[in-house]
Amino acid sequence: MNTIKECFDTILRGDKEKSHLAARNVRKLVHSSSAAGREKYDEIAALVRTAQENYARISEDWRQENFVMAVSVIYFLHDRENQPDFLFPWLFQLLQHQNGHVRHAAVKMISHEIGPLTYHLRFPGEKSSFHKFTSEDADTILHSLFASLNGLLSAFWQPKYKRYKYINSLPPSPYKSAQMVLAELEDSCGKDIDRLVGH
Repeated sequence: MNTIKECFDTILRGDKEKSHLAARNVRKLVHSSSAAGREKYDEIAALVRTAQENYARISEDWRQENFVMAVSVIYFLHDRENQPDFLFPWLFQLLQHQNGHVRHAAVKMISHEIGPLTYHLRFPGEKSSFHKFTSEDADTILHSLFASLNGLLSAFWQPKYKRYKYINSLPPSPYKSAQMVLAELEDSCGKDIDRLVGH
């Protein structure tokens, strides 16, 4: 498995052990200097772009975990700076997964987009040269993100959660995963939070 594409082929088609090893190998390949080059990034962007449809065809829980973990490692190279929420419907589905590793990977991927989406709030008047969406688009996405997260929190709320003062002390659950994303979002939005929630 010398390329990321080969790793993904093994994750999707190999036996349990090979799939697991391939998923772990993705991180090494992403950060190795020998695998550099434009082709690698085009290939990675394509893998992320098709992640949702490829995931939909996976039936085994262990293969779902391997696939999502591997996608979360390459996600930041998705090449969709003009549409940062392009995978949010899938990521929200993953936030509700029974597997904690899958949920953690989803938290990581959604959180990756919070920085770019809140750039205009954290640096008013400055234009990001990297992100290709307007501050109005970002506000709309942020508002939708708040609404979706609050919907998940309502759906997964249990009275026992009242006992916990801190998010980190909550038992592993979709509720905790959604709270982690919401905390990151509120922190990054700062004083603009009220305006966005009522957008």
